[in-house]
Amino acid sequence: MAYSNRYNNNNNSQSYAPSAPSFPGEQSPYTSASAAPNYYAHHSQSYPHGTTTTSSSNSAYGSYGQQYPPSSSSSSSSEFPAGTHPDVIRSFQTVDRDRSGFIDENELQQALSSTYHRFSLRTIRLLIFLFKNPNAPLTIGPKEFAALWTSLGQWQAIFQRYDKDRSGKIDSFELRDALYGIGYAIPASILQLLVSKYDDGSGRRVELNFDSFVECGLILKGLTDKFKEKDRQCTGSATLSYDTFMSMVIPFLVSYN
Repeated sequence: MAYSNRYNNNNNSQSYAPSAPSFPGEQSPYTSASAAPNYYAHHSQSYPHGTTTTSSSNSAYGSYGQQYPPSSSSSSSSEFPAGTHPDVIRSFQTVDRDRSGFIDENELQQALSSTYHRFSLRTIRLLIFLFKNPNAPLTIGPKEFAALWTSLGQWQAIFQRYDKDRSGKIDSFELRDALYGIGYAIPASILQLLVSKYDDGSGRRVELNFDSFVECGLILKGLTDKFKEKDRQCTGSATLSYDTFMSMVIPFLVSYN
């Protein structure tokens, strides 16, 4: 079956929508012929809460991507969503040394590093921008941390699926396939531009680690979702004023560099 729609369409779209898009269901039908034309891919299947991803003991990924089932014990902090796994709470509280209930970029980097992966500060700042608490825009609170944890687990599952050789890196072709598999048919010119961001000038084939993949995916999904807010008929085009265009794009350029 042809898969020509360019963008993933999530029914619960939010501003900047930081969560990862789900895999298209292998048995799920695409938009029916009787439905209104929709430029965006239409998938309702998503990972169920509690799904785990597995890896071998020598995997390059660690255990960060696990989707924990709801905890049967009471949460140690009422600020976390009900059912948050104690390990997630513990990771947050370990770095929140002043017990303010919020963590900054360095503390978030430490929290993620101690559990799974040392993200660059650039990616950490992007995560804070996307998951920020509106009342404390430079920090992450318990609810945002729990959502961020789950989202990264989803992105990791996507990354693992397309990292065929389990090297912990994906090349431009695997990136193309990963993005296409979740509903983003990126033009070759845009894909090349994305990949060039991670070229170290050595002349070697450019490969993205999980950190870079998350950065690419979140920017792409965030900008797509902002554009979709203006493309209400889902035609793949929209008329934007200069001010609107700049207000959509500039935050993604200046918020984390």
